[in-house]
Amino acid sequence: MKLDLSEFNDIDFENIGGWPTQVKVVFASFLAIIIFVAGYFLFVSDAIDVLKREQDKEITLRDDFKAKYQLAANLKLYREQLAVMEVQFAELLKMLPSQNEMPGLLDDLTFVATDSGLGIQSLEWQEEIQRDFYIEFPISMSVTGNYHEMGHLVSGVAKLPRIVSLHDFVIKRSDSGELAMEILAKTYRFKEGAQLPKDNAAKGAKK
Repeated sequence: MKLDLSEFNDIDFENIGGWPTQVKVVFASFLAIIIFVAGYFLFVSDAIDVLKREQDKEITLRDDFKAKYQLAANLKLYREQLAVMEVQFAELLKMLPSQNEMPGLLDDLTFVATDSGLGIQSLEWQEEIQRDFYIEFPISMSVTGNYHEMGHLVSGVAKLPRIVSLHDFVIKRSDSGELAMEILAKTYRFKEGAQLPKDNAAKGAKK
C-alpha cells in the first residue's frame, strides 16, 4: 500500500473517526511504539534490574556456600593442625626463660664467651622493651678476641637451652691490636609477671 502523504495535511484531532485509513494505521502504529517503550522503561527495565541483582546475589551465595563447605570438609584437618601448633607453641614457651632463670642467663653468656676464649669487657642488662604480648630483655655485650672465637660465641649462644637472639653487632680493632665486638643479645618473656631481674648488671674480666 502506497503511503499518500497528502492525507496527513489538515488532520482534525477532534474528529479522529473521520481520519483516512492510512492516517489511522500510522497513528496507531506510532502510539503502539510509544506505549511499548514507556512500558519497557516503567516495568520491564526495573524487573531486569531486579533480576540482575538477584543473579548477582545468587553468585555471592554460591561462593559463600562453597567456601563454608570447603571449611567444613577440612574442619578435622584444621583441628589436627591446631593441635600440632598448640604443642609446638608449648614447646617454644618452654624455651623462654622463666623469671627465676633470667639472672642465670648472664652466667650462661659469660660461660659461652669465656669458653670461646673471648675476653669480656662488659655484660649488662638494658631497659626492657614492651611489645604487644611479650617483653624483650636486651643484654649488651662487649668482648675482645679473634674472628674464630667470636664465631664460636655465636654458635654457643645458638645452642643455649633458652631462646637468646643476637643483634646489631659491631666489630672493630682495639688500640691493643685485638678485635673488639659489641653485640646486643635479646631474650623474651610473656608479659604475665614479667620483670627485669634485680641483678641489673654483671661484668667480667678477661682471663
